[in-house]
Amino acid sequence: MGMQTDKVRFNVGGKIFETSSTTLASARRSSMFGAMFDDEWNFQPRQVNEEYFIDRNPDCFSILLDLLRTGELYVPPHIPDNLFYKEALYYGLLDHVRTARFRELNVNQLKLTSSVRGQASGNSNAIRASPDGGCAVAHSRLVRTYDWMLEEYPPINLNYQKVNDIGWIDSENIVISACERSGRQDSGIGLFSSSRANLKHTFQLNHENQVKSFTAGALCFNSDGKIFAACSGTGINGIGVWDQVTGEQTDFFHKTLSEPLGNANKIQCFNGSNCLLLFDLATYKKYISLLDFRDKSMVWYNTAVNEKHLCGNPMNVQVLDGIAMEESNSICVINRDENLGFMDIRSKTDGSIRWTPNNRIIQDRPRYPKLTFHGGKLFSCSKDRISVFCGPDWFFTSSLGGGGAIRDFSIGGDRLFALHSEENVFDVWETPSPPPNWAV
Repeated sequence: MGMQTDKVRFNVGGKIFETSSTTLASARRSSMFGAMFDDEWNFQPRQVNEEYFIDRNPDCFSILLDLLRTGELYVPPHIPDNLFYKEALYYGLLDHVRTARFRELNVNQLKLTSSVRGQASGNSNAIRASPDGGCAVAHSRLVRTYDWMLEEYPPINLNYQKVNDIGWIDSENIVISACERSGRQDSGIGLFSSSRANLKHTFQLNHENQVKSFTAGALCFNSDGKIFAACSGTGINGIGVWDQVTGEQTDFFHKTLSEPLGNANKIQCFNGSNCLLLFDLATYKKYISLLDFRDKSMVWYNTAVNEKHLCGNPMNVQVLDGIAMEESNSICVINRDENLGFMDIRSKTDGSIRWTPNNRIIQDRPRYPKLTFHGGKLFSCSKDRISVFCGPDWFFTSSLGGGGAIRDFSIGGDRLFALHSEENVFDVWETPSPPPNWAV
C-alpha cells in the first residue's frame, strides 16, 4: 500500500475537521472516502491543502470519524438512531456502524432493541427476515418491507390477492405467493423490488402445454438458485419450480401420491440430498413426506403425526408445525403442548415419533406454535414467548418475549424478529457489542 499520510481537512456543515489519509483508508473502498484513493491506495487530493466541504450533519460526522480512528462507537443519547444511520449510509459506512454496534446473533445475549408498529390496521400474519437485517411483514393483501435501519419502504399491494407466503432472494428482491383471483389468468407468484414495490416479473405455470391460473402457497429456495412453491388450482396440484433470476419454469411435480402436493403448508429443501420436504399439517390427515426432485419419487413418507398417544398415555398429539434439521437427518415437530418430537429421516419406513416431553410448566395453551432451526439450536414460539432448545437431547435453555401473543418469528441478518398478532407490532432482538472497556 503506497498510501501517503498527509492531513486531510473537511468542512462539514460549517465545522472544521482534520484527519489523516490513513484514517480515511480504514473506511474501505466501498465508502465515499475510498474514492479519494487511487488503485494503489495513494491519497489523491484535488489541490494541495484543499478543504473538502460536505453539507451534512457535523455531529454525526464527528462520531463516524472517531469510529474510523478507533474502531469504537459511541452515539450520544440526543442523536436519533435513524438520523445517525442515514448519515452513515450517505458516507458508505453503515457496515462499520453495524459491526461496531451489533455482533453475530448470540442466543444467550439477545436484547430487545426496538419495537416497530405497522401502519395498517388489524392483524398481520407473517414476518420474514431479509439477508441484510431488514424484514417483510405480510398483512392480508399488503406486504410491508423494512431496511436494516427499520425504515419502511413503499408497501407492496397485491391488488385483491391474499398473501400466502413471502421469501427473500436477496436484500433487494422479494418473492410473494398469493391466491388466484376467480376468472383471471393470474400468476400466483411475483418477484418484486423490496425498496420500490414494483413488480419485476411473474412466475407462470405451464402444465400439459397450457398456462394455468393457480394459487401459490408455501415457498422455499435452494442453493442452486431455484424457487419451489406449493401450487393448487383447477387441474393443478403439485410443486412448481422456477429459476430465481429469469423467472422461467424449470419443473413441475404433479400429484405423485394420493395426497395432493399442493396442499403442503410448509416446504423445505434438503440441499445435501436434492430432496424437498413437504409438510401438510393444516388438514386433518397430517403427513410429512420427502420428494426427490431428480426423478420425482417419494423417498420417505410419514403419517405418524396422526398418533393418538404420547409416552403411553392416550391423547391427541395435534402436531402443528415441523422443521427439518439436515445436519442430523432428522425432522422436529411440535404439538400444542410444546412437546418436541423427532423422526429419523434415514429410516425408509413410516416410523413413529420420539417425543421429548416439555420440561416446563405450561400456564396456557400456545396459540401459534412454530419452529425454526438456526445455528445448531431449535427455536419454538408459543403464546408470547420464544423458547430455545439445544444439546443432544434438546433441553430447554432460555426464552425471550413478552408484549403479547407472537403470531410468527424469523431469524436473519443477525436479528430475530417477532411479530405480535394482536397489535400489528414486531419486535427486533439483537446481540449488542460490549462497551469498549469490557473484558472479553
